[in-house]
Formats: sequence, C-alpha cells, structure tokens
Amino acid sequence: MTDQNLRKARRTQGHRDETSPTGPHVAVVIVGAGFAGLGTAIRLLQEGHRDLVVLEQADNVGGTWRDNTYPGCACDVPSRLYSFSFAPNPDWSRRFAPQREIEGYLRRCVHDYDLTPYLRLGVALQRASWDQERHRWILQTSRGPLAAGVLVMAQGPLSEPAVPLLPGMEDFAGEMFHSARWRHHLDLRGKRVAVIGTGASAIQFVPHLQRVARQVTVFQRTPPWIMPRNDRPIPGWRRRVYRLAPPLQRLARGVEYLRREAGLPALLGNRAMADMGRKQALAHLRRQIADPALRAKLIPDYELGCKRILMSDDYYPALAQPNVEVVTNAITAITREAVITAPGPTHHATTHPADVLIFGTGFRVTDATFTQHIIGADGRSLGQTWQGSPQAYLGTTVAGFPNLFLMAGPNTGVGHTSLIYIIESQITYLLGCLRVMAERGLAAVEVRADVQASYNTALQRRMAGTVWAAGGCTNWYTDSQGRITAIWPEPTWRFRHRTRTFDPEQYTLTAAHDTPPNPTPDQPAHTLA
Repeated sequence: MTDQNLRKARRTQGHRDETSPTGPHVAVVIVGAGFAGLGTAIRLLQEGHRDLVVLEQADNVGGTWRDNTYPGCACDVPSRLYSFSFAPNPDWSRRFAPQREIEGYLRRCVHDYDLTPYLRLGVALQRASWDQERHRWILQTSRGPLAAGVLVMAQGPLSEPAVPLLPGMEDFAGEMFHSARWRHHLDLRGKRVAVIGTGASAIQFVPHLQRVARQVTVFQRTPPWIMPRNDRPIPGWRRRVYRLAPPLQRLARGVEYLRREAGLPALLGNRAMADMGRKQALAHLRRQIADPALRAKLIPDYELGCKRILMSDDYYPALAQPNVEVVTNAITAITREAVITAPGPTHHATTHPADVLIFGTGFRVTDATFTQHIIGADGRSLGQTWQGSPQAYLGTTVAGFPNLFLMAGPNTGVGHTSLIYIIESQITYLLGCLRVMAERGLAAVEVRADVQASYNTALQRRMAGTVWAAGGCTNWYTDSQGRITAIWPEPTWRFRHRTRTFDPEQYTLTAAHDTPPNPTPDQPAHTLA
C-alpha cells in the first residue's frame, strides 16, 4: 500500500493522522503473538472485528514455542489438548508434540486465518498509559505512538527468562546463557557444561547434553517430582482418521481433558490420590536410578504437586551416566572457569570446572517487568498497584485499569492440563465484554475494586487446602508477599463457567463520547507502517 493510500485508509477508518502525538487509533491492540495473542486475534476476526493489530517484538510468531529451541524441547501436555478447539491439528506426530511442530502449527494458524495483515512484527510495546479524558490507551512502541480503545496483554507468563544474580558471574570466561536463549552455534562436544536449575526445561535438555558434552554438572537446589512420560509416536492411520473424521478427534480430545481433570483432586487436598501419585513417582525413580546415594539426592522432601510435576523417561538415566554429576550444595560464587559451592561433608568449598554455563531457571511469572510500563487511571503502574502480589478479576481485568485485558493473568495457571483451555475461556469473556460495549455504547469498562477484592479473597481461601499452600515447598506459584497468585485452585470447567458471560454489573461503565468511528468491516487497521 502506498503512503497516499495508507493515509486515505486511516482517514476512512477514523484513525488519527500519523503526525498526531497519540498516533493512529485502533479499536483493539493485542500485545504478543503466541497462543494467547493469535487465538484472541482469530476469535475477534471470526466475530467480525477488523479494527485490530497484534504487536510482536520478535520477528516471527510463536511466543514461547519460538523462543525455546533447546535440544529436546517439547510440550508436557498431551498434544490432543495442545491446540485451539476451533483449529484442531490432526497431524501431531507424537503424544507430546515437539517444539518445532507447535511453532509450525501457530504459523499455519496465521496462514489459515489470514492474520498477516494484522501482525506488526518487530514492534515492541514500551509504555501504555490510560487517557482518562479520551477513554483510550496511549501506547509508545518501538515504531512510534499508537492509541487503543482496548488493550489486550497476551505476552504470556513464560516470556521473561529468570536468571539468578550469582557473585562473580561477570567474570566467567566461557559461554553463559538461559535455556530460552539457546546458542545453537556453540559446539558442546568435549565441553564441561554446568547446568543451574532442574525445572521443566532442564530435564528435557540435560539428556541431550549428556550425550555430547565431556562433563555435565547439574546444580540442583530442590529435586522435582518426576512421573513417567510414556511418549510415543501417533500412528499414521490414526492421523488419517482424524483428518477424515474430525468428530473423532474432538471425542479423543474430550476424553483426554476428562482424564487430566480426574487427577486434579490429588493437588486440591485428596490425600489418597496424592499418595498414589507419590508411590508412582518413587517407583519410577527406583526403576531408573540404582545408585542409593544418587537416588537419595533425587527424592523431594515436599508434597507431590507443591512444585510443578514433571514428566520424563530419559532424565534419570542421563543423571546416572559417568559423565554427569548432581551437586546439591548451594552455589556461592562463579569464577573465570568454575562454579564454587558451599562446604559439604568435607567442610571445604568445592570447585567445579566449567567451560559453559546454562541456566534452566525458569521465568519471571509473578514479577514480570512489563507491569512497570502499564500505567493506569491513577497514574500508577500495574507493578506499583500490585506491589509484588498480582491480583485481577477472573485473571483478566484489573481495577484501576479500564479496557485492559490480561490473557493468562493472575491465578489462571494450571498444573494438570492445557493452559489453552483457560485462554480460550478468557477470549470468550473478552468477546462478551466487547458485545456489551457495542450494545450499550460504552467507551470504557473497569472492574469494581470491591468485586476484585472479594473474588481474590475467595480464591486465597480456596487455596488453603491445596498442596500449593500446604506442600512445604517454595514454588513459582507464590508471589513475594506469600500469596499464591499464579495457579487456578479449582477444576478448569469452573473457570470456563465463570467466564462464559460478561456481567456488566461487576464493572463501572463509562458511556462513549468523542470516539473514532468504526472501520469498514472488511478493512483491517493499517498502522505503524
């Protein structure tokens, strides 16, 4: 499109001229092009919304499945559940889909639903401020200003790597990186590799490191509970059946969903089910680790499910190999060529030589930095409002932040099933809100503070009997104030029930005035050229 036609399109759609201090106006701006962002855009288009853009700071879509490319990266949710319900994928090759296939699935969704005109790749959101007078979000991006009627933050909870600050890190002479920023150019053959962290990513890439590196030293703070993965290829005949008979695939998906929900009581306080799971995990450990000393290091001292339960069939065997050492003493320093740990039984600090340092230390979930750049109606940032303890209504809307919707927000995480189920529920809630805004001629909606407070009080009360509150561990579900703000403490169908309709009585409603006209229904918003 030429510059002349671009300006004409903006005028036709009611956008401000690009020289305006607040930039062009778009009805809905979505930040992030992973599952949450792309799913939101697709459903908006299906509902007839065309005045939208998706901002993505990277140069392609995919979110966490674009960023995490470490060896062995794969989903730990059965692939039957790991797709949009409105865009089933009959072609998964394995029971647990590998990273490359999931990223490819999202790219196909972009193609199949014609999302490319709405994507703004390589555009980072730097700041978003609510304009109380004009009832819109004023965005500063790496490509210039933009105004949004509704702002959807869909950057994902696993998008900001967490790297601990260890004394002497700046002196390390070798390569050093987080697993979400894997350096594929680096040849690890013959290297001494130090791995810090034993979370979901580490248990997938450590077996691959073991096969190529000279020495792998795994620094473990707390061992995870690990269940058998039982991964296997999906037969070609079954994939053909799913392509020819989509209802059968939907049936298989429904059965898988029920199976996952059936195990939830073990996390919600059912002792008998929790004991069964614990016995299964310990039997898995005994089968794969013969050395009693190593096995003792790998037995968790907290309740099953207090931390995320992991699944692997090759992690334990990798740890048992002669070129792998598991170190449980605390790291005290990093030197130019080694990791130093605190004194052990010998009462001497130990030096562990290393050529490469890899962090498998997870992500910033309850303290994400984006919250410092979202400024609400009272001039405070989302981070200042939360003060280290995120709270929202239905994990989606926040008092003091009108027309802001969080995808996979506070208390929406799940430890037993697919987050996509939660995200689709939130998208339905957003669509319901937009319908109410259109029907009533509203410029802004803001959840009432008393509604949000009551909702979160009830959530925390529900947490009291769960393994996350009583399991005796430190986990990433818990925020800096000791509240559990990352996990949903009930069956996921209850979340879907709560979000199936938008109740305007829970919100402060502001009538529209001086708002831009709607764009023509078949013309996407062209902004940030």
